[in-house]
Amino acid sequence: MIGVDAVDRSAESAKEHGRREYKPEHHKARSPLDSLQCTNAMKTCITAARLLTPSADVENPLLIVEQGIIQSVGSRSELTVPTNCEHLDFPDLVVAPGYIDIHVHGGAGHDVMQDDPSGRVAFEKAMARCGVTSYLPTTVTASMDRILGALDRLANVISAEAVDHTHIGARPLGIHLEGPFISPAKCGVHPREYLVAPTPELFDKVWQASGGTLKMMTLAPELPGAPAVICAALKRGVFTSIGHSNATYEDAVRGIESGAVSATHTFNAMRELDHRDPGILGAILSNDSVMADIIADGIHVAPPVVKLFLKAKGVENAILITDAISATGMGNGTYQLGPFQVEVRGERAEFEGKLAGSILTLDRAVRNVMDFADWTLQESVILATRNPARLIGVENKGVIAVGNDADLVFLSPQGKVVHTMVGGRMFKS
Repeated sequence: MIGVDAVDRSAESAKEHGRREYKPEHHKARSPLDSLQCTNAMKTCITAARLLTPSADVENPLLIVEQGIIQSVGSRSELTVPTNCEHLDFPDLVVAPGYIDIHVHGGAGHDVMQDDPSGRVAFEKAMARCGVTSYLPTTVTASMDRILGALDRLANVISAEAVDHTHIGARPLGIHLEGPFISPAKCGVHPREYLVAPTPELFDKVWQASGGTLKMMTLAPELPGAPAVICAALKRGVFTSIGHSNATYEDAVRGIESGAVSATHTFNAMRELDHRDPGILGAILSNDSVMADIIADGIHVAPPVVKLFLKAKGVENAILITDAISATGMGNGTYQLGPFQVEVRGERAEFEGKLAGSILTLDRAVRNVMDFADWTLQESVILATRNPARLIGVENKGVIAVGNDADLVFLSPQGKVVHTMVGGRMFKS
């Protein structure tokens, strides 16, 4: 068994059915195309070539899912299957946890700060197509009124989607506030005129506007008042990530000691690393108690530096993000990012000659890690599943285990997404 004992939680007990070895003829396996019709109301048996956990690469796995929850997980030699089970067989694919993007501004033409319900649905479906089952909609710096309005709208979306899953797509877990508590010296494309100094009172106003759904906040630790705001955020269950920062090494350490737990798009919008002035990067890369995320598109950070980052943070503390904007999946053109517009040409998204987010997808980031650093699929997947879930304190996602949500991605051996399951339901493009 994997993790905890696999349990048959059907209404009919194992005693009533008797125990028997799993044999394919006991259950009619549906083709992947047919399987896209399944819902989380039935008990579903899933078989595949391999299954990935943080500690194991399991051959010939078998999962049982019911009511959107993983009921049993193990190898086919270990588990028996109830006769009233819908069988989905993927003999050439690898089962992994659904991906979690904790820093994404939009996609499929939709910006998360827009009041556009149909655009949001298209965006969430586009993410599911790339294996993402959960995400943190991420704001950008704007006027405080605009930020508060966006937080209120996103809070309503998160509350509604928690109880009503009318469409199958990536589900928001909370909000990531990026700006306005960032450094004018390293604000990137964030509008400088809207930057403000952090105070506990202003943070509370932001938190209240989010209806308690604020999950993560990017903050420059060198700003006056930053340590107090980091502490206030922690008391509210909001995790602080240091970034968009010109912090010295001492500033960064002070932020970490105040409760900051991670770093935002490491290397980008940060004081440069110097061998005599290590700065914020020196604090991030040398501290094993701090997690850090990175945009592994080969544009924001060169592949050899991505490899150095992965060596420094390791499989335990590295996280993949996209920082994707509304242009993702849309092609060349002009697209919205918060209060301003971004030009996309080829693989680059820019505003006034500066990089402005990305058009990266999380599945591509996983494959890039395999390519840039020669990591295995199992190792690379951890950076998009368990680690982001652990960072934001989500215990029922990011790992395939009994009792966790049935958020799954079905991959080719090379890491290409073939199918996605969200809450026990197969996504259909």
